Amino acid sequence: MSTETTDADAEPTAYDRLLDRYERMSAVASAAGVLQWDQQVTMPEGGTPARSKELSTLSSIGHDLLTDDEMAELLETAEAGDLDDEQAAAVREVRREFDREASKPRELVEEISETSSEALSAWEEAKANDDFETFAPYLEELVELRREEAAAIDDDRDPYAVLFEEYEPYLSLDRAERILERLKEALVPMIDEIADSDADVTTDAFSGTYDTDDQEAFSRDVLSTLGYDWERGRLDTSSHPFTSGNQHDCRVTTRFDESDPLGGLTATVHEFGHAFYNLGLPQDRWGTPLGESRDLSVHESQSRLWENHVGRTEAFWEQIIPAFAEYFDTDATAREAYESVNQVYDDNLIRVEADELTYHLHIVIRFEIERDLIRGDLDVSEVPEVWNDKYEEYLGIRPETDAEGCLQDIHWSHGNFGYFPTYSLGSVMATQLFDAAEDDLGDLTEEIGDAEFGRLQEWLRENVHRHGARYQTNELVAQATGEELTADAFLSYVREKYGALYDLEESV
Repeated sequence: MSTETTDADAEPTAYDRLLDRYERMSAVASAAGVLQWDQQVTMPEGGTPARSKELSTLSSIGHDLLTDDEMAELLETAEAGDLDDEQAAAVREVRREFDREASKPRELVEEISETSSEALSAWEEAKANDDFETFAPYLEELVELRREEAAAIDDDRDPYAVLFEEYEPYLSLDRAERILERLKEALVPMIDEIADSDADVTTDAFSGTYDTDDQEAFSRDVLSTLGYDWERGRLDTSSHPFTSGNQHDCRVTTRFDESDPLGGLTATVHEFGHAFYNLGLPQDRWGTPLGESRDLSVHESQSRLWENHVGRTEAFWEQIIPAFAEYFDTDATAREAYESVNQVYDDNLIRVEADELTYHLHIVIRFEIERDLIRGDLDVSEVPEVWNDKYEEYLGIRPETDAEGCLQDIHWSHGNFGYFPTYSLGSVMATQLFDAAEDDLGDLTEEIGDAEFGRLQEWLRENVHRHGARYQTNELVAQATGEELTADAFLSYVREKYGALYDLEESV
């Protein structure tokens, strides 16, 4: 229970009662999360109509629990009370959610939930059949519904900025745009340099065919090596990799392609980072803001840290290549594997298979399109052509199908407009956090090579996970690293790493 009165016979305070109600709302949201996981992993295809209604009902119940008169009164009373720093932070988070949710009509909340559930099935069908027109009506409706939501929250502000705050409430959209612009300005010429490089980098260490069942078994072994808690988690496959759950039950999914063993593996390691964060949140504070993750920028920092600063290192491949060779009968060396997993190739159309550099151009494209959709500067019917034009402009490639183009990501089927920038924000944050960990612990290369992740994991538990949502984003980063969020560490890291791989000239 979340009640924290010190005297067992004392009446619960307004703060205690506030957290009790918040816990009930969190339980409803958690139940909805399990149903959403089930819809994407195990639900029969015909289950969508009922599931849409189920999720819509739960969203309405959660909305009412968070926004009714009693919650409003408890909030006001708790805010006027004598709170310590942690209690004040918890009340701040409840207030932020209350204000956003209370501004939305219940009917709109239900409609968004129901439409998103229906849109998911439409997206899966559209992607499988390379038929954007199947998904377009749902996307159009979701764009309109999210515009209505933004207007209900604050009709005087940029609607995209309002929606962005759902995923990153404490870094402004202006700041996110500046970071994205800085990444684009720095990475485009670096990618061009790499394209012109004569360096002999192995790119075909994983050519061939790889049985997907063996890939899944190997991914399970890797998850065990990383320290995934199987008593509180599971691995399944889905059309798009994702993580779902909390500190008591956190599940990851991935997908496998017999011609690309790296795609499934890196996605699995990425999702491990999300799960490790969730499973590291304080168990005794489940259902309260102090037991919830900070936001998606911080969440993505954890997944990108494990994917890139561990999973794409030569030390990591020195550790796992013997097991990989046993599963797949390959003679690739750890160095060849390292070079292949870090090759920069701007002819890749798929975001989740992108290298560390071109990845951010994939994000910029999605960000620009969804921002224009929400602002009313782009019609849904124009999305495929604009998407393809931007890929040609930024990466010099043009998708031949919408399945490889604007239908490849699941996010818009959920109505998640404003999500994509957090991937890049999380990537730069990941570098900053990893650098800080090494400043405190020393070079972690040898430990990664020995599959000894305990000290890194404990550092992340101590500096990120245990705080839940106590600190705002910049506060959390500053507490952990000594400075606010910046792209400097990331740009230095990629220049050093890829400069060495591709014999690039040093730059200042």
